[in-house]
Amino acid sequence: MGRLLDSFWRAAAYCLRGRVILLSLLPLLLMMGLALGFGYYGWQPAVDWVRTALDISALDNSLWRWLQDVGAGALRTALAPLIVIFAVTPLIVALSLLAVALLMMPALVELVAQRRFPALERKRGGSFFFSLLWALGSALLAAMALVISVPLWLVPPLVMVLPPLIWGWLTYRVLAYDALSEFASVAERRELFRRHRPYLLGMGILAGYLGAAPSVIWASGALLATAFVILVPLAIWLYTVVFAFAALWFIHYCLAALEALRAETGPAPPSIHTPADGPQESPAPLHLSSETPHGHL
Repeated sequence: MGRLLDSFWRAAAYCLRGRVILLSLLPLLLMMGLALGFGYYGWQPAVDWVRTALDISALDNSLWRWLQDVGAGALRTALAPLIVIFAVTPLIVALSLLAVALLMMPALVELVAQRRFPALERKRGGSFFFSLLWALGSALLAAMALVISVPLWLVPPLVMVLPPLIWGWLTYRVLAYDALSEFASVAERRELFRRHRPYLLGMGILAGYLGAAPSVIWASGALLATAFVILVPLAIWLYTVVFAFAALWFIHYCLAALEALRAETGPAPPSIHTPADGPQESPAPLHLSSETPHGHL
């Protein structure tokens, strides 16, 4: 627990460094470009398609009659944009995480290693190509889990548990691997995952809950059309900051755990006898017979 809290505060302090802030602009610019492209080419067709699907739905007609009876009929115009936003949000979160992992993670690992772990040996148990495959495979599994769990979101307690749990698992898988790929061997990485999985998963889940705040701002952009241009970039930047903080948290924790693991498994120091240990038996001298053939020496 001490290492967990220590890594948390170190990550928060590193987020205030100018280098980290500048690095966060790279995924931000990428995500902003994707968001603007979707807003220009895909937003209105997606909203129109959802609105058409709602208009021909019997459930929709019953829902609107009930909303009109309770005096909330004005929500009809906002439902389609909200559905589109809730459908796109998981994709935005996953892309933000992958952008941070690919564009920021190597530089952040190097920053932490130089300042805090300069003597840590680099065993390079991973590679950029395998890291990319690992991240994409984990994101695919997380997307499948989200789709399968959607019906359970109708149960009020589960909607507050399942999505953060899935995002936490994805964050832990991607960031923990990238934090260790340069320094840990394959065997060390597996051992650290085995020993620290509960803590790593808890860190990922907390990062998932922190990522819920940008989702609220993102959804507000549909209701406040005049502030949409401001709120959506703000939400995307917050996603980037949250995952940058999570990346630093994982780097500090994983490299400290790797250093402790190597201290445990390092070579034992040679035993040194002191006079207090008493007289030690000296080894018998080796006598070589002059008749011993040279080939037997």
